[in-house]
Amino acid sequence: MTTIDRVDLHLVPLVPKTVRTDAIQRFECQETILLRIWDTDGANGVGYSYTIGTGGSSVIALLRDHLVPLLIGRATDQIEAIWLDLKMSTHATMVGPITALALAAIDTALWDLRGKRLSLPLYQLAGGAKKEVPAYSTEGGWLHLSKEEIADDACAVKDAGFAGAKLKIGKPLLAEDMARLEYVRETVGEQFEIMTDCNQVFSRDEARRRATPMEQLGISWMEEPMPADDVMGHEQLTAHTSLPIAVGESLYSLGQFREYLERGACTIVQVDAARIGGITPWLKVAHLAEAFNVAVCPHFLMELHVSLACAVPNGRWVEYIPQLDDITQSNFEIVAGMARAPEAPGLGIEWDWQAINHRATGSCIDMRAA
Repeated sequence: MTTIDRVDLHLVPLVPKTVRTDAIQRFECQETILLRIWDTDGANGVGYSYTIGTGGSSVIALLRDHLVPLLIGRATDQIEAIWLDLKMSTHATMVGPITALALAAIDTALWDLRGKRLSLPLYQLAGGAKKEVPAYSTEGGWLHLSKEEIADDACAVKDAGFAGAKLKIGKPLLAEDMARLEYVRETVGEQFEIMTDCNQVFSRDEARRRATPMEQLGISWMEEPMPADDVMGHEQLTAHTSLPIAVGESLYSLGQFREYLERGACTIVQVDAARIGGITPWLKVAHLAEAFNVAVCPHFLMELHVSLACAVPNGRWVEYIPQLDDITQSNFEIVAGMARAPEAPGLGIEWDWQAINHRATGSCIDMRAA
């Protein structure tokens, strides 16, 4: 049995190559938290999580000062036990994003290490339901773009084989949102999926008002129409509209997803492995959603989520939004609109350590067994 002998931490800022705006914010920088676990045999696993501009140093501090010291000497194959123990050690700060992001960096590293030691890719290790899943693109649907620009991008990704594209909505006037959606629908035709993302901007009445005309456009889903803690509002909206209602990127525990599903407050689950605390709780959410006959369309993290969406039977879509190109050497593979899970052992992400060390802020934090 191997044990954890050493842990390295890096914080790597990555500036998006595309301007990213939505109804409530601008995505200025991705703070990428990288954690590398070494075992007593010299094998290693790499995990990661992210912020969209703030809080990265807080995640690193939580890992360095509280969580990583509890890892040294632990058996590497006790992933569930480690996750539960670390959760309990941070009980006073759960449920919330900083703790979840820290747990995710550890948990994904342990799964990566397990896959490498067993010579199994993550999609097989976590279930192996299928080898590929449809991909949709978000990268050309940002709110600041004109209707012509988002329509041109939708056409381009359609020609590239994608089956859908996501458009940000939440303009001040309903007429503005509808003009954009109608123009794109007319441009791409009826055989192309259009997803929408509200980024929690609407009140209950405005969400209902905007959902009604959108029903006529065959919209695939209305994502985060209201603040994530307004479960009753989402329950009422789901009962009011024929549009599928998607939530999940702003939920941080299995219990929060359970409440949404029990109350019929969503019809698509967008669980994010970083924000839920890692692969271990991600799989619990996915199987919980399966019990309610609800599809999983994970948020962001395409390089990781392609394997997880392929691991479970209810994984329906993967979101194409480039994230790690500057610090990896592996490619996210899409063939005829289908994202293929990596066959390499572990997460299947080949990290560029020279680029990581060049971009990391501050020095690498190296913690070892005594």
